[in-house]
Amino acid sequence: MSTTKALEGVGGFLDDRFRGAKGFRTFFRKIFPDHWTFLLGEIALYSFIILLLSGTFLTFWFQPSMTDVIYHGSYTHLDGVRMSEAYASTLHISFDVRGGLLMRQIHHWAADLFMAAIFAHMLRIFFTGAYRKPREVNWLIGIVLLTLGLLEGLFGYSLPDDLLSGAGLRITEGVMQSIPVVGTYLAFFLFGGAFPGNVIIPRLYILHVLLIPGLILALITAHLFIMFHQKHTQMPGKGRTEQNVVGAPMYPYFMAKTGAFFFFTFAALALAATFAQINPVWLYGPYTPVAMSAGSQPDFYMGMLEGALRVMVPWEWNVAGHTFSFNVFVPALLPLGAVFTGAALWPFIERWVTGDKRDHHINDRPRNAPTRTGIGVAVMTFYGVLWLEGANDVIADHFDIALYTTTRIAQVAMFVGPVIAYILTKRICLGLQRKDLHLLEHGVETGIIRQLPSGEFTEIARPLSEEERAKLVARTQLRGPAELEAVDENGIPAPATRGAIGKVRARLNTILTESVELTPTNGHGGNGHGGNGHGAGEPARAAVPAGGPQEISAGAGPAASPAVSGGGGAGAVGGAGAVGGAGAGTDGGVAGHSGSADPGSPGDPGPDGPVQ
Repeated sequence: MSTTKALEGVGGFLDDRFRGAKGFRTFFRKIFPDHWTFLLGEIALYSFIILLLSGTFLTFWFQPSMTDVIYHGSYTHLDGVRMSEAYASTLHISFDVRGGLLMRQIHHWAADLFMAAIFAHMLRIFFTGAYRKPREVNWLIGIVLLTLGLLEGLFGYSLPDDLLSGAGLRITEGVMQSIPVVGTYLAFFLFGGAFPGNVIIPRLYILHVLLIPGLILALITAHLFIMFHQKHTQMPGKGRTEQNVVGAPMYPYFMAKTGAFFFFTFAALALAATFAQINPVWLYGPYTPVAMSAGSQPDFYMGMLEGALRVMVPWEWNVAGHTFSFNVFVPALLPLGAVFTGAALWPFIERWVTGDKRDHHINDRPRNAPTRTGIGVAVMTFYGVLWLEGANDVIADHFDIALYTTTRIAQVAMFVGPVIAYILTKRICLGLQRKDLHLLEHGVETGIIRQLPSGEFTEIARPLSEEERAKLVARTQLRGPAELEAVDENGIPAPATRGAIGKVRARLNTILTESVELTPTNGHGGNGHGGNGHGAGEPARAAVPAGGPQEISAGAGPAASPAVSGGGGAGAVGGAGAVGGAGAGTDGGVAGHSGSADPGSPGDPGPDGPVQ
């Protein structure tokens, strides 16, 4: 009782001064859909939080200085060796600070997990089409976050000033110098003179702990606010429409679940840091420009750039006293730059090709966008070939293959592999669409064989459940508007298809929207019961909405998946499945936890679900 009164008093005090009660109510009632792929973004967020916490711990002992010292610490194998203060302080953290090595490894594993989660999260968004209107800005923010993460990781593992990180800095300097005309000046500016200089570690330290984390934190905040304002996308399923969000409220369900998941993520990183060694800098020794470790490998997210440098053929020009090192400049900037630029432009290219300017809040299943999925897998194959080539010396050593043989294979595979991957992926997606159509027409095979009076044997198929049918029929048609058709009803070419650009657009539209035509039934179409499974003349049964009976046409078309129209289109989904607009009706029950609709217009609450 006393605790309740204390909380009420504090809440009243704050609300009287800041008027925050209404905002908190809105926040706590915010609905979040539930799907395992949505956890990928949460993993990235929690990894970043752990990076901030562990990085703060490390800053108490790390010395970002390149001043030479003689080491006399606990690691006796390097006793009396000349090294920089940065490297000596890293050894001190690892061997003399209580818990220092554990925190170093948590920090490094968290950085790897952060990048892996961002990669996976961006792929999920691309393959499901979650980047489409109105979320193009958030997609661009994600690409910028990925770019900043690459730079943050590069600068971070360069700070210990060991032999491995020094090799990475040497490559960075070479890439900068390959920029025509201004490259040498840029390298001198960054390193404060000839490589390695004596200011690069302090400068990278400021970038690593202050500038880039601040930018990442600001962009993550903007990303979350935009997501909160636009509402979260959801996967197709029963009761899910473009006007609602089916899920659980922020408080208490989502708040408890996401809080627990943060601790699961932290526990996984702590276990990895405890039992899986990473970046043992004491084995590499301090950096010296005259040495290089065999088998040097960067962290996985930089492997593609390493592989691009190794796969490039010799190509260098000398013009008017200037050297153009295209063998470094092109692989360092072109492959990854083309991938990131293409990803940034893709939402706008797709919208231009298809003419689709609708808002999209229901995600696509990857199989329902075969061309997009094929392009994504092709890019992944291109990335993967270069990523593997980044370890060509290790692969050649372990598999007893000539080093240049691995390079020749990669030079061919980086062009042939994506083409094969695109064709196979697109064929697989179209095949899966035909499988879905078969399920809609014939139902699910049960394995039960029955003999008919005529002597014929047939297999009994059960009808699809409402949840299964809703998932299969929820397909967004990508085909563009009528302006993209070659001719109108009078045989006159449409204005948008005239000229070279119009013809290219029409051709791209045909390729991008290639799909298997969907003619949904209720799963009995192939066993003699007609389109709705009840005979040719019997109408489909539909739920009666709360506002009174409404007509729902029957047949073999989309009406076989009955949709209950509501008053204002802003649906409400209750815990027992109320679906519709303001005062709309029911739809058989949205199973699971208490649900809600969340597009803005308040509807009547469901039996046990809140309504926003």
